[in-house]
Amino acid sequence: MSRLLVLVRHGQSEWNLKNLFTGWKDPDLTEVGVSEARAAGQRLKAEGIHFNRAFTSGLTRAQRTLALIQEEIGQTDLPVVREQALNERHYGDLAGLNKDDARQRWGEEQVHIWRRSYDVPPPGGESLKDTVARVLPYYVRNILPAVLREESVLVTAHGNSLRALLLVLDGLTPETIPGVELATGEPIVYRLNADSTVASKKILSA
Repeated sequence: MSRLLVLVRHGQSEWNLKNLFTGWKDPDLTEVGVSEARAAGQRLKAEGIHFNRAFTSGLTRAQRTLALIQEEIGQTDLPVVREQALNERHYGDLAGLNKDDARQRWGEEQVHIWRRSYDVPPPGGESLKDTVARVLPYYVRNILPAVLREESVLVTAHGNSLRALLLVLDGLTPETIPGVELATGEPIVYRLNADSTVASKKILSA
């Protein structure tokens, strides 16, 4: 009777390091990101958690984070679903730009609104609300049923796609979710009740 759901934001990527808007662009992990992913796996192993399946996004940094965790926990044969619905928020015209350059081009206030508002998308991109609209239906149809079958499920994804899940799991609101930050490579362990509400939450910090 586990009903365990573990969320992990991918380790530091090459574009995180360069302070670039990433979104659906596909840089790999840095050496720090690899270390973060391995450390996440080690902390999960220390908790004695054995997974039944895993879900990850369609992007390399999340997939590689998952693979490194699998190595550390000794479950390289874990069934994995790779799904674009779990991708990071699409940053549109901002993707690939340095965040400081974007502020110079559009102004500090406008870039802050694009980054931190709930429902204002950057040009050609998605708002957090748009991201929630694609992540939550996938969670309800595919991830949650596995958890409610009393399986242990691991999800490696991105800051914004995981914030979409925290919106529901933590009972947050459109006003409070934009201020929530997820650390890279830091597992969040939820145990769910049979009605899908949260029984407990534990963050496995470094």
